[in-house]
Amino acid sequence: MQFFSRFSPVRAFKDLRFVLSQRQPHDLGFLVAAMAITGFFIYAFMRNDIPAEPYSPNIIYFNNYRADRTDAQIKAQQAIDKIDQEKRIAAQKAREEKLRSQFRQVDKAMDKWGL
Repeated sequence: MQFFSRFSPVRAFKDLRFVLSQRQPHDLGFLVAAMAITGFFIYAFMRNDIPAEPYSPNIIYFNNYRADRTDAQIKAQQAIDKIDQEKRIAAQKAREEKLRSQFRQVDKAMDKWGL
């Protein structure tokens, strides 16, 4: 621990004051600008104005079917479920196509810029 015993805040402050007294005025201006920019970014990240999105669990409910159902009842329920499933699949494909079209627009813009 003898290494840390040689450090003194008073001597460090005197050394900093000596170094800053030897610099040109524009050097100090750049130092202040660099500290202000860095401080702004630290403040912006620490501020965190964006509220966290509330957690909503994705609960999936299922039907509890009777064990003594007939085949006709099972097929009728499967027909009803198939219609719902096709709607969900169509909605998912529409979302995917919308996303693809957005990516195509970005790609065309990048091609236009030569990227």
